[in-house]
Amino acid sequence: MIAYVTVGADDIARAKRFYSAFLPALGYALEEGPEGLSYALPAQAGSSAALPEFYVKPPFDGRPASAGNGTMIAFQARSQKQVRDLHAAALAAGGVDEGPPGFRDAYGPRFYVGYLRDPQGNKIALFSNDPNEPGRDG
Repeated sequence: MIAYVTVGADDIARAKRFYSAFLPALGYALEEGPEGLSYALPAQAGSSAALPEFYVKPPFDGRPASAGNGTMIAFQARSQKQVRDLHAAALAAGGVDEGPPGFRDAYGPRFYVGYLRDPQGNKIALFSNDPNEPGRDG
């Protein structure tokens, strides 16, 4: 099980504007600290924190943050409409389009996804795979 994911950011304010445009709608709460941003899902009663948590921080080595080539983080939305809405909100908050929301032939008939880059260049996917929604061929 993945416990947390961290991406580097040189401009925490820009990163906060970007990630806060869609993560709260997916249930993540923001906690800011001197070392950066922490987004966490609410814990269920009687259990520890829901995983994975998502952190945005300046690199510990003090060098500039960089995006990993071939690295992508995917967040699951509740519906195709939410994918479209959150993709648009993230673009308005400083993201860069890497592929508009829609179906992709390479994936299953219900896999609906939009791709973005955050202000630092990290690749983000917002997707829905709801079997109750129309598929690519429906």
